[in-house]
Amino acid sequence: MTVVDPGALEDLRQVESELDARWSEDRIEPSLDRIRALLDLLADPQTAYPVVQVAGTNGKTSVTRMVDALMTALGVRTGRFTSPHLQLVTERISLDNAPIDPARYVEVYRDVEPYLAMVDNAGDIRLSKFEVLTAMAFAAFADTPVDVAVVETGMGGGWDATTAADARIAVITPIGLDHVDRLGPDLVSIAREKAGIIKPGSIALLAEQDTEAAKVLLERATEVDATVARQGLEFGVLRRDVAVGGQVLRLQGLGGVYDEVFLPLHGAHQAANAALALAAVEAFFGAGAQKQLDVDAIRHGFASVTTPGRLERVRMAPSVFVDAAHNPDGAKALAAALDEEFGFRKLVGVVAVLSDKDAEGILTPLEPVLSEVVVTTNSSQRAMDPDRLAEIATDVFGDERVTVAAGLVDAIERAVALAEESDDPSETMSGVGVIATGSVVTAGEVRALFGKEPA
Repeated sequence: MTVVDPGALEDLRQVESELDARWSEDRIEPSLDRIRALLDLLADPQTAYPVVQVAGTNGKTSVTRMVDALMTALGVRTGRFTSPHLQLVTERISLDNAPIDPARYVEVYRDVEPYLAMVDNAGDIRLSKFEVLTAMAFAAFADTPVDVAVVETGMGGGWDATTAADARIAVITPIGLDHVDRLGPDLVSIAREKAGIIKPGSIALLAEQDTEAAKVLLERATEVDATVARQGLEFGVLRRDVAVGGQVLRLQGLGGVYDEVFLPLHGAHQAANAALALAAVEAFFGAGAQKQLDVDAIRHGFASVTTPGRLERVRMAPSVFVDAAHNPDGAKALAAALDEEFGFRKLVGVVAVLSDKDAEGILTPLEPVLSEVVVTTNSSQRAMDPDRLAEIATDVFGDERVTVAAGLVDAIERAVALAEESDDPSETMSGVGVIATGSVVTAGEVRALFGKEPA
């Protein structure tokens, strides 16, 4: 267990209080002017290392963490920036596959702080919290220094603060309908914004996409003369076999076939993420038909991957899992993994979503795999009222399969009791479980309830 100085945590809380006084991450004003002005004052730290940037709707964090793990296994020193965090904000900025120390986080903020007022006072809109965090990550990576930064976009692509870095490798995961109030009402609009991370002369690795989204991405690549590799054509998953604790993959990479790859994650979507991450790393190193990466290093890298809050088991007997699915596509992927890879005879869901999300779209794909659902709320100010969520859940599951709980602690207790409930006293706990999902906040708070450390 990691021991953190209480004084450092208090300093961290003070910094977070100052950052929270800025625009929250769900509020945006599309522009790169502010972040570029701040980075210019910081001597452009984002130019001190090559950047791999990851955008998309689902799978961004998983792919980013996979790329990081593979780079590390190949002997490259990495910086990783992801968002949002599950439990502690230090998770967002990682060095060598580990979150930076709270004391170092505070130090980086204090180094950047004197320049914030200069940018704040120069325009009508102050720097947002996410813009400051992005600059902090770039500065921390330059100070280390790292050999490569693997950077996940916060929202969108073209105007996302992370796009102030000139990424030579652009990775785009599957694009779906999410954040429609900010990114646009349809896939074409959203894809156009995500496509903005594809820079002139870069290499773009594209996951399999809806036809409309794929067309937009390819048009952008052609416009900026980027090299493109597409999942399902130039690279992909040749075979996946369910295994204890994950799956064994045979992957077609840009440089050849990589077989007997153990991935300690569940679901076909994670296999697809693995193929995308592998292609990105190959592209970074210039792998091609005659230049395959070290297969043993790739196997080691994938075997070391962790993705907290992504179908993660946090308790045994009965099994309790958490998953950060927060939109319909994420819920579909979760439901497919639960159906294909687990033999639950009874599975109870704990669901808390944010009010601006498609709750019905999240609940509907989960209905066939859940015996019952306990709806509740989380600590976010944007959390949907549990009574309102119960109304939506009742339309999907029916009255008898829906229970309402005031908070996550109560919800987990009720779900475990429901999972253990049986008319047959001879039945064991084998084959029953609980899955907590609906939001990144929900996943993080349930992780914390079961004593999991930030990672």
